Amino acid sequence: MAYVSLSTRDLNVLEKIQDPEYDPARIVQVDISLPKDPNFEDQAVYDKVAQLERNIILSIQQLELANAKPAAHGTTDVKGTIQGYHNCVTQLGSLIQEYPEYASARNNRAQAIRRLVGDSMLISGSLQLPQALIRDINDAERLQMAATALSDLDRAISLLTPATPQTRLSQNVVRTLSNAHTQRAAIYHMTSKLMESNTLSVPQGRREGSWNKLDFEENASRDFAMGGRYGNEIAKALAVSTNPTAKLCGQMVREALKKEYGPAYSA
Repeated sequence: MAYVSLSTRDLNVLEKIQDPEYDPARIVQVDISLPKDPNFEDQAVYDKVAQLERNIILSIQQLELANAKPAAHGTTDVKGTIQGYHNCVTQLGSLIQEYPEYASARNNRAQAIRRLVGDSMLISGSLQLPQALIRDINDAERLQMAATALSDLDRAISLLTPATPQTRLSQNVVRTLSNAHTQRAAIYHMTSKLMESNTLSVPQGRREGSWNKLDFEENASRDFAMGGRYGNEIAKALAVSTNPTAKLCGQMVREALKKEYGPAYSA
């Protein structure tokens, strides 16, 4: 049986199936000659702030490493780890207060909060996920931490998102955008999975308060796709699996293309 070769246009269509937000004209352009953060005109100031942030993150990494060995024997200092992460959140908060346009610190504070309360932070009274350090949290504390995490991710993304798709970006900017989009997607994705059998509880004034399950799924998929576009391959793969519409359409089109192109199509 004869099969048709795939053209560049065909390949772009297939990529669109896998990533609903895909646009070949919007491929990220990395320029290593650019400043690491476009919101800092003074490189010396940026270097100082980045070092302060690294010191904070290093303390958490050392804490996790210290707990890794006891964990293998069934004993960990959970209270000490929780306190360490609370200290990290506080220190990053002070850094953000002094340098509010430093997106990386916001991204890392959101990550520390996710480690404390997990990705079910928008669900009231839900059983805490395994990755959450805090196993019992009241709604007031949960809502406060959720508000901070989501606000940080929103702000980090807005601070670094380029004005046009053709704008060249530094590697640091690309990495932070990838992480921020992927983190927000993880929260939305977990919320969509839990909200049917649990109570949605969103910080006052947040747009997510009016969302339904489909809204969370679509926004999770969109953020995963953006995370993938900025370099996170796992996020890229999750973009379709978390989008019910794209998943259904993609499956139908893939089956048709397999019949049409045979071995030439292996997506």
